[in-house]
Amino acid sequence: MVTTSDTDEDSTIRPLSGVRVLAVEQMQSLPFATQLLARLGAEVVKVEHPIRGDLGRSSLPAINDVSGNQIGATFIRNNLSKKSIGIDLKHDLGQKVFKELLPKFDVIAENFKAGTMESFGLDYPSLQSLDNSIIYLSISGFGHDSNSPYTDWPAFAPIAEAMSGLYTFNRPSEEELKVSPAGALGDTGTGLFAIIAILAALRYRETTGKGQYIDLSMLDSMVAFADIVPNYFSMGHDPRTPSSLINHGFKIMKGEIVIQIGREHQFNQFAELLGKEEWLDDPRFTSREDWVQNIELLRETVHQWAGDNEPIEVCSLLAGAGIAAAPVFTAEDIVNDPHIKSRNMLVEITTDSGEAALAAGNPIKMAGVRDRTDTPLPSLGEHTNEILASELRMPLEEIEELRKEGVIR
Repeated sequence: MVTTSDTDEDSTIRPLSGVRVLAVEQMQSLPFATQLLARLGAEVVKVEHPIRGDLGRSSLPAINDVSGNQIGATFIRNNLSKKSIGIDLKHDLGQKVFKELLPKFDVIAENFKAGTMESFGLDYPSLQSLDNSIIYLSISGFGHDSNSPYTDWPAFAPIAEAMSGLYTFNRPSEEELKVSPAGALGDTGTGLFAIIAILAALRYRETTGKGQYIDLSMLDSMVAFADIVPNYFSMGHDPRTPSSLINHGFKIMKGEIVIQIGREHQFNQFAELLGKEEWLDDPRFTSREDWVQNIELLRETVHQWAGDNEPIEVCSLLAGAGIAAAPVFTAEDIVNDPHIKSRNMLVEITTDSGEAALAAGNPIKMAGVRDRTDTPLPSLGEHTNEILASELRMPLEEIEELRKEGVIR
């Protein structure tokens, strides 16, 4: 499997070196964002409940570490290159420890349901009084605006996706609903906006010396991703009906491919490649709407033309003629694809017990910055002693006392 490595002398210079993030996070939206920040050089310290840990640890499927502790798929994908400390934030002493850590970090980030951090006395207004330069990011399903009727609702990725209109696009009313058609887009998409917001806030502080509060809603993020739905509706087009372009799947003998054709000159090139020049004067293909109405004829023709060629070969021929096309990859195809390997887009994670899993690599490629080797997934509370001793100069006796009282792990 492909792993990442540092080889060039300047590859150790990371774009976000020196940026420190204290993240009260779970599941995927914020962990996805902070993992990418860590891969770009930020130091990320993950705050987890001392007993349960991040809810992602108990997700399925899972592998086990040498102690038999479960490491769930959601946790595996989103927590490389981080440190973990276990603090019970419901405990007064846990809140005290958290506040003492505050000035050691540039960014405080959390992704609990709106109001949770406030109940701990660790929301932005409470912490801003301790450090006015703090950058504080909150991710929640619907934001912290009291004007929203959904503020108190719990939310995971498909909740935000469903309410954004994403599930209605190109879906006739009689078609069965497919939840999470793009994986956890509600999480990863929101995580990307979180990264943009944090980088903007860091720049703002660099310029003004002032901190910033960022209130990020998963629903808002998904409305931005599914912007085509209200946009089409406002222009008199029902977003549930197919748009007037070829954007369809085509079954061939050895698999399935996707072709997109949205302009007349592309359709002309398509017809010529298939040996169907007569289509150029055929009334059945006069307009873009006609292309879609006769999609089954196009599918039959592509199936015959492709013959027993592999999907990748068929798409290569289409691409050579200027037609956007792609094979529909299976998981096995992705793992063995030469592009994925050459760009280090899969990393193998091996536990002490020898079990292994794959996770996505860093998609951000920058000149002079080589992909670095990710540090292993942290065990729950693995770095608690280290952080408290080095950051707070806390004596070992005091650390042990907090542990006995169940405040830390």
